[in-house]
Amino acid sequence: VGGRVKTDLVNGYQLDHGFQVLLTAYPAAKKYLDFNALDLQHFLPGAAIFKNGQQKVIGDPLRDLSLLFPTLLSGIGNFTDKLKILQLNNNLKKKTLKAIFETKEQSTFSYLTDLGFSSEMINDFFLPFFSGIFLDHKLETSSRMFEFIYKMFGEGNATLPKAGIETIPKQLASKLNRTKFKFNTKVTAIKDGEITLSNGEILENDFTITTTEPSVLDASLEKPPTNWKSCDTFYFETERSVIKKPLIGLLPKKDTFINNIFYHTSLETSNKSNKELLSVTVVDNKGLESEALLDWVKVELKKHCGIDSCTFIKHYSIPMALPNLSDLQYELLPFQTQLSTKIFSAGDIKLNGSLNAAMLSGEAAALGIVEFLSDSIA
Repeated sequence: VGGRVKTDLVNGYQLDHGFQVLLTAYPAAKKYLDFNALDLQHFLPGAAIFKNGQQKVIGDPLRDLSLLFPTLLSGIGNFTDKLKILQLNNNLKKKTLKAIFETKEQSTFSYLTDLGFSSEMINDFFLPFFSGIFLDHKLETSSRMFEFIYKMFGEGNATLPKAGIETIPKQLASKLNRTKFKFNTKVTAIKDGEITLSNGEILENDFTITTTEPSVLDASLEKPPTNWKSCDTFYFETERSVIKKPLIGLLPKKDTFINNIFYHTSLETSNKSNKELLSVTVVDNKGLESEALLDWVKVELKKHCGIDSCTFIKHYSIPMALPNLSDLQYELLPFQTQLSTKIFSAGDIKLNGSLNAAMLSGEAAALGIVEFLSDSIA
């Protein structure tokens, strides 16, 4: 349950399928999740930037005072940049989610440039930080998504459940008392009233909600197919952490394979270890195969982060990590999820690439069926 929101237990470590976080300001998350039961562990609101052989920390001192002096002394951005960040924070606090998704779209890169941020601030912080979130190393992602995610960071916390990201769908599934799950069961086709499995079995039903690419199952349902953003995540065991706080590490140097690193053991985890668990995210693998990419990652960890002793654990290649969408929307009306008389569609592909969108689209699809039934009875 949960699709890409998954955690494996390997060698006593919790390995999420790609570096993922839950933003507590997501409205749908607040509505449907029990944060206390998830035992959320909080990141600090900032980042450690590895530049020119040095590690510099910047963050939001208004939310965590320990970040004040490191940010002031970091040398990342200038005084005008700091003022513009405060102005951006204030503007987005006042801007509603509805207004954000009605604003004319442009690329995030051009949006930041138009706001007047220095090239150093964009290249050293915004570019690597949001490249890792959007899986887009050029920041061509819609400015709507930037404003939405930036607002969510400002109004809540970036967190991980203590037992890993998969705790989220497991919690949702635990609330379903009259639901049967069929795992490892491939669907080859759908049509009104029928789901065909790869073994030829046909499951008859009243309605179908598909959260995968509809056109894969029925070419008449939705065209063109969604384009996807990919990423690679490598996990390593290390003797020590080079980042002393629960901060994401960024590599702003152009043409590096590594976008970000994070020590998952800087947060409390359900599975304990005497060593450190490090994840490394690559947004653009430049077409390299797994072994060659791993070699480059190790080289860059040593060269830029001073990490020269690490034991490789696992590599996740994720070809369908986030949908690559334009004209991003925040929510949709229930009837907009209906693809045919009895088939409805949900998933982040309907709105924007976020856990919030996945939940809202699922809610809309369920309500779509309810409305259809109500209209039929009436």
